[in-house]
Amino acid sequence: MQKTEKLQVFYKNKKVGTMALYKNALAAFAYDEEWMAEGFSISPFSLPLRSQVFVPKAEPFGGLFGVFADSLPDGWGRLLVDRMLLKNGIDPGSIGNLERLSIVGSSGMGALRYEPEHTFEKKEGVPDLDRIAAECAAVLQSGHADDLDELFRLGGSSGGARPKILTQIDDADWIVKFPSGSDSKEIGLQEYEYSICAKACGIEMTETRLFPSACCAGYFGVKRFDRQTVNGKKEKVHMVSVAGLLETSHRIPNLDYDLLMKLTLSLTRDFSEIEKLYRIMCFNVFAHNRDDHSRNFSYLFDAGQRRWQLAPAYDLTFSYSLGGEHATSVHGNGKNPAMADILAVAGEIGMELQKAKRIAEEIRECVNAKLKKYLKAK
Repeated sequence: MQKTEKLQVFYKNKKVGTMALYKNALAAFAYDEEWMAEGFSISPFSLPLRSQVFVPKAEPFGGLFGVFADSLPDGWGRLLVDRMLLKNGIDPGSIGNLERLSIVGSSGMGALRYEPEHTFEKKEGVPDLDRIAAECAAVLQSGHADDLDELFRLGGSSGGARPKILTQIDDADWIVKFPSGSDSKEIGLQEYEYSICAKACGIEMTETRLFPSACCAGYFGVKRFDRQTVNGKKEKVHMVSVAGLLETSHRIPNLDYDLLMKLTLSLTRDFSEIEKLYRIMCFNVFAHNRDDHSRNFSYLFDAGQRRWQLAPAYDLTFSYSLGGEHATSVHGNGKNPAMADILAVAGEIGMELQKAKRIAEEIRECVNAKLKKYLKAK
């Protein structure tokens, strides 16, 4: 695979700008002149819409700006990419992030596309979920799969630790997840029931389903929120995670909901987005979702209204993080945040405390009623 020195970045067939290798390590970026006239900042804090060459730091994203690092597969997707590289006689350690973005091409999360695109031979087909689950398990256990090409086609651009595929169901784009090596076989049912509970708590999520299986209770699927249909035409939606916006690694628990609230208000300039985030925070506390790291919160750009909004909630399930604490602390408390901590966050951002307390109590009651069997393990 040839070394990539330069990449063009596109959004809906419009050239956003160019990335070029600087000092053989950093991916410098500059906006295109036409994009400067009509486009928007793809990452408002790091890449404001102005005519200059932006140079990222070496860390935490290996010389990339966070918004581009968001396009790269993480965890499971990176594992598949590395396996595919090895299959094609390429040492994964020999290629850099620009080469990896060229492999992502147009298949990444969000709306950014990268050229030139490096493609591996892929075959099309409708996946058999039980067979895909078995192939995923084989990769996790031995690093080998009988049909690596199919796994790569379906999951090579996905993030997160759990195996997953990106596929079309009923002419819509979905993510379907499978158990990791440390998961219960019934993790799909658990995440599905968490999603149903979250919606009952007034939390915005896209459609979720439990897809049938002959091997377990089912596989959890969620409709992608970075894809939408406008006037009968499918469109990609630009998105960026909190990790990408703040140029911080999601592997380091350095985020607090106080900061997350301020970030959301600064970016969206809409207090209704604060209540959306507050509901997610309450749910995470009461439902014991402690893997609430900075890549599990994202924002979407509404190109029509030219405004940012909090993305629908995702990756909600019973979980732990580093040291068993919340990856995002609640007013400084990551170990055992209580109602006082929750209300302190509400007070810091200016929510009416009586309303904040009512919302928190309603969510606590809903979670205790619907997720009792999972919370017993707490």
